[in-house]
Amino acid sequence: MSTVLSATGFPEEQVRHRARHGAAAAFPALEGYGSGLLGAVPAGQDPYDLLERARIVPPVFMPERLKKLIELAREPLYTDVELDAAVGGFASRLPLYVSAFGSTQVASRDLGEAAGRQAGRLGIPMVIGENVVPVNGYRAAAEAEVSPLLGRIAAYTQAAAAGGNEEFGGVVVQQSTEDADAEVWNLVYSDPVCEPLLASGRLAFELKVGQGAKPGLGGLTVLGREAAGRVAEQYATDEVFGAGDERVLRISSPGTFTEEILRQQIRLMRNNFPRVKVWVKLHPGRDVALAAATAWAAGADSVTVDGAEGGTAWAPSGFLGQVGLPLGECLTRIGRTGNCLLASGRMWEGTRAVKALALGAHAVGLGRAALLAVDEDAGDGLVRLVESIALELRLLISALGKYRVDALDAKDVLLPPS
Repeated sequence: MSTVLSATGFPEEQVRHRARHGAAAAFPALEGYGSGLLGAVPAGQDPYDLLERARIVPPVFMPERLKKLIELAREPLYTDVELDAAVGGFASRLPLYVSAFGSTQVASRDLGEAAGRQAGRLGIPMVIGENVVPVNGYRAAAEAEVSPLLGRIAAYTQAAAAGGNEEFGGVVVQQSTEDADAEVWNLVYSDPVCEPLLASGRLAFELKVGQGAKPGLGGLTVLGREAAGRVAEQYATDEVFGAGDERVLRISSPGTFTEEILRQQIRLMRNNFPRVKVWVKLHPGRDVALAAATAWAAGADSVTVDGAEGGTAWAPSGFLGQVGLPLGECLTRIGRTGNCLLASGRMWEGTRAVKALALGAHAVGLGRAALLAVDEDAGDGLVRLVESIALELRLLISALGKYRVDALDAKDVLLPPS
């Protein structure tokens, strides 16, 4: 390292890091790749995060509490709050779902099946993310019954049945450009493993338009050269770490969308897969309100908006805190429409969830939080996390003088001054 120059008040070390590592410096450090979860600016430090800066504001006069008192013939308690919800065409025990995580190492270390089992026990929906099939194959060797995707579906279905949740929750299979090339939806739709979900109306397909971690980009994953060679027909690669490095960047296509393309995609989904619910996942783009309205008008059962805080994915460092709208801004732009809107982005406790629900979301997604919970305890970690969130939801909704999730509205939240 040169000692000739120093740059007081300038990000000298960051510049020197780029001078040493070149294109690789545009990404987070590779140490621990596959065992860590990325995200945007830490909670409480992003001045644009409306949800962190907003406050929940109970009223003094509570007519809904009086109605509940008359209904119960006693003073109502927080335990009287009802948390069942309609989530993307499914009946759910709670206004929560497990957000998409796909083929990355951290998500494939048996955490997907563990999350599926616990989500099935809880009676909440679970989304299976993109690229699981192109990377791992649809069936395991020798046509075994389980593969990474089918294993998650089977784990969810069996746990739901064992827990008496055959009418609650559901599984959502996401599809990206590479998944479409692999005909993932066609395979799932005709597979006997999925028939119990189809028969009970608990299977959905989600069209992925984008994600919060890197809006406007497709999936980016680090692979060893041998693994990259196995998926060379499905993905492009880039030598960002240097030609002599054993690792390469695997690149997924972001897909190309216009209003008409989105409308046509949804129509094709409804025509080709009439037994499934249709979900659409949007990245936090500046025209997110128009995109959501377009999807609903075309017949989508649900639209998920993934705020810039969202995502566990490998993303360029510049994207993690400086690209895309924060979730709160997405929600205020879309507003309450009467259509099913789902929201994800740094959800892990009840206050943030209540703010999102009050601003128009029907349910909130647990992504990084779900992975951390099942990593902590593969048997019960997610269940315990959800129990804590459910308690906070009941406490907060009761404090607002309301007793149903769908009774929340924007008046319950004080947004920070602009």
